[in-house]
Amino acid sequence: MALSPTEVQIIDRLRQRLDAGFLTDEKHLRYYQGRQRVEQLGMAIPAQMRRFLVIANWCRTVVDTTNDRQQVRALVLPGEETADPLLREIWDANNLSAHFSMFNTDRQIYGRAFMSVGANEDNPDHPIVRVESPREMVAEVDVRRERITAAARFYGTDANGIGPQHVTLYLPDVTVWVDRTPTGRWVEVERDEHRLGAVPIVMHLNRRMSGGWVGESQLADVIPFADAAARSLTNMQFAQEAHGAPRMWMTAVSQGDFLDQSGKPIPKLEAYFNAVTTLTNKDAKVGQLTAADLKNFETAMSVYGTQASVVTGFPARYFGITHQQPPTEGTVVADEISLVRSVEAQNLQLGMTIGWAGALAYRFSTGEWVEGNRVRTEWHNPATPTVAQREDALMKRRSQGVLSRRGYMVELGWSEARIAQELQWLDEESSGSPDPYLIAEANGRRADSAVLG
Repeated sequence: MALSPTEVQIIDRLRQRLDAGFLTDEKHLRYYQGRQRVEQLGMAIPAQMRRFLVIANWCRTVVDTTNDRQQVRALVLPGEETADPLLREIWDANNLSAHFSMFNTDRQIYGRAFMSVGANEDNPDHPIVRVESPREMVAEVDVRRERITAAARFYGTDANGIGPQHVTLYLPDVTVWVDRTPTGRWVEVERDEHRLGAVPIVMHLNRRMSGGWVGESQLADVIPFADAAARSLTNMQFAQEAHGAPRMWMTAVSQGDFLDQSGKPIPKLEAYFNAVTTLTNKDAKVGQLTAADLKNFETAMSVYGTQASVVTGFPARYFGITHQQPPTEGTVVADEISLVRSVEAQNLQLGMTIGWAGALAYRFSTGEWVEGNRVRTEWHNPATPTVAQREDALMKRRSQGVLSRRGYMVELGWSEARIAQELQWLDEESSGSPDPYLIAEANGRRADSAVLG
């Protein structure tokens, strides 16, 4: 079956949208990797000093620190209070604990991220869930229903590096694989009439505002200060080379004063450090100029770090501003309030997207849609409380009878598998059942005694 004119139009339209964001995506990726080009290095630096450019990679700090604090704990079906075993199996089978980190990194760098869900021929119970690159994937959305109506993945290049050469077109009832001919036409390779009724793609837009379906990079606020810090560090290198070391001055000195016993010129470096012992002219004078004070660069970096902390909500120590006294437990918690609240707000939006992907995977596995597409995502605590603080708070709630054993374990951040195992062990202890591990250990001791005896 050949591509319809409508399908060709959709491919061309999506390709134009993807190409339009190429330069912006490349810029944000370079900032994350610390390979950006700082347009203006400052008036004091000659052009040839660009090779000495030093990047303070605060962009990676912002992305990775947020990512480290966003750990999914469980996916819960509507009306349930514990993690769904099937969704947990699908999550583990697709290594999504690792892949979610890539998804989360994409949405912070590019302002958008994608997941695809597809059938698994090897194990139909565990559909394939993959993170797709925003540099290759683009989607159209029905604004009123907030649903993706079409999506396409563009990938592959020819022998000359020209691409894309392949397209996967996702529509609500069909997925089409397409190749480009040497003449530039799109031709169908394969078609899957799955009749799913929904595009098997999930898209997350970062910082989306009402009235638009465009995401914003999480780096937007910190980029100007990262550039300013790079200029200061590069200027400091230049100042250190030019004025950081003390310089000597001499009077009543000629070139002939710097000759060895055989009449050959003394190397300049040796003459510089041995000037006093080398000079023989009684009228010669040697002095030293005061080196430049580089303290102003430290002050400038402190100002930039403070402003970066303000716009991101991160503690200032993430941008190199430290104090002589080490922080205490209370000051760390207070310092992270804005950061933790920001991560929690992002989790609310990310949780809905992960829930949609979970509902799609559930449909592929069971053939049934989750009611209202409402899979709830639960997260580990994004804060960094100490063990003592957490245990003290939980013990107080437990002693007042407002927290169950399972709730205690949930608050500790244990996985559902660990909770189930601990509850089983507690039931065995309360029923008086012998502990198999203790039995095995006792048998081992008896065997050792028999050998020794």
